[in-house]
Amino acid sequence: MSTPVLTAVAWPYANGPRHIGHVSGFGVPSDVFSRYQRMAGNRVLMVSGTDEHGTPITVQADKEGMTSQQTADKYTRQIGQDLQGLGLTYDLFTRTTTGNHADVTQQIFLALHRNGYVVPKTTRGAISPSTGRTLPDRYIEGTCPICGYDGARGDQCDNCGNQLDAAELINPKSRINGETPKFVETEHYFLDLTAFVETLGKWLSSKTDWRPNVLNFTKNLIDDMRPRPITRDLDWGVKIPLDGWRDQPLKRFYVWFDAVIGYFSASVEWARRSGNPDAWQEWWNNPDARSYYFMGKDNITFHAQIWPALLFGHNGEGDRGGVAGKYGKLHLPDEIVSSEFLTMSGSKFSTSRGTVIYVHDFLREFGPDTLRYFISVAGPETQDTDFTWDEFVRRTNFELANEWGNLVNRSISMAHKNVGAIPRPDAPTAADEELKELSRKAFDTAGAHLQRSRFKAAAGEAMRVVTAANRYLSDQEPWKLKDDPARRDSVLHTALQVVSDANTLLTPFLPHSAQKVHEALGGTGVWAAQPELQEVEDLDIPGRINPIITGDYKTEQARWKSVPIEVGKPLEKPTPLFAKLDPELGETGPEWAPISK
Repeated sequence: MSTPVLTAVAWPYANGPRHIGHVSGFGVPSDVFSRYQRMAGNRVLMVSGTDEHGTPITVQADKEGMTSQQTADKYTRQIGQDLQGLGLTYDLFTRTTTGNHADVTQQIFLALHRNGYVVPKTTRGAISPSTGRTLPDRYIEGTCPICGYDGARGDQCDNCGNQLDAAELINPKSRINGETPKFVETEHYFLDLTAFVETLGKWLSSKTDWRPNVLNFTKNLIDDMRPRPITRDLDWGVKIPLDGWRDQPLKRFYVWFDAVIGYFSASVEWARRSGNPDAWQEWWNNPDARSYYFMGKDNITFHAQIWPALLFGHNGEGDRGGVAGKYGKLHLPDEIVSSEFLTMSGSKFSTSRGTVIYVHDFLREFGPDTLRYFISVAGPETQDTDFTWDEFVRRTNFELANEWGNLVNRSISMAHKNVGAIPRPDAPTAADEELKELSRKAFDTAGAHLQRSRFKAAAGEAMRVVTAANRYLSDQEPWKLKDDPARRDSVLHTALQVVSDANTLLTPFLPHSAQKVHEALGGTGVWAAQPELQEVEDLDIPGRINPIITGDYKTEQARWKSVPIEVGKPLEKPTPLFAKLDPELGETGPEWAPISK
């Protein structure tokens, strides 16, 4: 039975190009999952976009001598090119500066306001003495007053996990220029998280099957629930839709508040663009739908605590009750799929520290599938993982080129040379059926892993079939069966059937090369669909042009099952699927990302 599946993918900041550490957390895992779900017959809605509000954009704009909107426009296009190049099959990748997003954000806020879950409060806000601008909590660092960690942020300590207020930090400093911020009184709206203690606690306690890293983190969330500000003194962001607030030039929603609402606003925009404005309801108002949120571990708080609280509040289901807002009862996350960090030489990827490998550089030299494969089989699925060029070369050469690429090449080459087409299996043996049975069973095993976002295990199951097929060819030696063409053809037919099966099993991970294998086996048409970059007019702001990622994925032929290959289908001489890399690359790295000696 087909299930509506929402794949909600973390929103990257539009203040610079993406590096491979970013896409290892939110990008590749979410696409592998979505491609599998579509192949399994489910109705997938994969949404995200660029996060364009808040101080990170204004800081970058100042550095480059541009406006905030110009900066967001520049990097949104760069990010879109990177993600499209990786083959990430978004139904809609949009942005938070659309008129649609502003309206949806305001409607969610108004529902929270009517139900009493957001309250005005006078607080102390941080100001930069040199510029007079507000310093958001995340741009202030100091010593945590609870655990003593030196490097706590103004909103949260990453060491002990406690929510903080910037004014509580010991020796607070601006991350922008190092100066000591000035704290002044200002009025803001707060999300009253104390009104969700019982509701959120019960909800979180039911999520016993989440990834261990998420479960371990969420255990402490309920113990530190207190009001959290959702507005800031900024001139860049979504306006507050209340009298006395909407016309104030320096009052906007805090970026974290409007960013998480983006999952829903992107779904609404997708529906509006599809020609059916209510189409989003299949994923958001349907109790049978399932929603999965993909991100790095530094975003767990916002998706396991803040976003569920906003949804409960909008639905009128917090501890204080209430009535559902404009959009009815919205579906809460079914799973938070959080990855750990991909590091390089033990350090978290960081542009400012120079430990960075940009996606566009990687794609230009090595293509998308090698990166997708590395992240899937050696990425930070459940623990921090160190990226090394040596390991990348080893995985590419021995697993992709020697194992998978070699199996495809020699199986199709021998069939092309001896028959010119897919041969007929007129002399089968038990060994043939044993291999094909192993291949067929892999669909259930790998599918179960992919359903639970266990990407390493799923890819490992696919490669187990590849290894078995290579061993089968070595044992059967079809090149020595010239005097027994019936047996030779049966061996080659078996090998080609398993190549077809393995290609299907690997399609979520290697969609670009999967298309090539499909064609090498005589297939035509689109096997694994790819996303498109488009320029579209904003639905609510006349004249505003927005870049989006979208695609038509319904026409692709890939299905999650073993399909019998067609005897007699002509075969051409294949070309190598993956080029082997120079082993020296593992010792030096490329010129644009050299290994420091």
